[in-house]
Amino acid sequence: QVQLVESGGGLVQAGGSLRLSCAASGRTFSSYAMGWFRQAPGKEREFVAAVNWSGGGTKYADSVKGRFTISRDNAKNTVYLQMNSLKPEDTAVYYCAADRQRGVIVIHTTTVEYDYWGQGTQVTVSS
Repeated sequence: QVQLVESGGGLVQAGGSLRLSCAASGRTFSSYAMGWFRQAPGKEREFVAAVNWSGGGTKYADSVKGRFTISRDNAKNTVYLQMNSLKPEDTAVYYCAADRQRGVIVIHTTTVEYDYWGQGTQVTVSS
């Protein structure tokens, strides 16, 4: 059983920054790609960013490219999402997720490719 625990959410003014963390346990963390998704009220869960198993490859949604940075520390079993220049439209519950396939090179961007999810952390950006 894999457990993912997010932290670091909160309330921030537009233009501010937050860093989300996701601590993983229960599986060989370093063998799996990790992703961040978000879900705003009344909307579907959407892809934000993902990093491959080694940390050498990343992918971002166009809406966050240049503002958000995903990284991972395999020694700490933790994945991060650094969010800068936050906008009110970034307001959502942010979820980290673990890819269902071990050691793949392709970075997945759809929810069906991830089989374990954290409980989510709220990010609210005020204007």
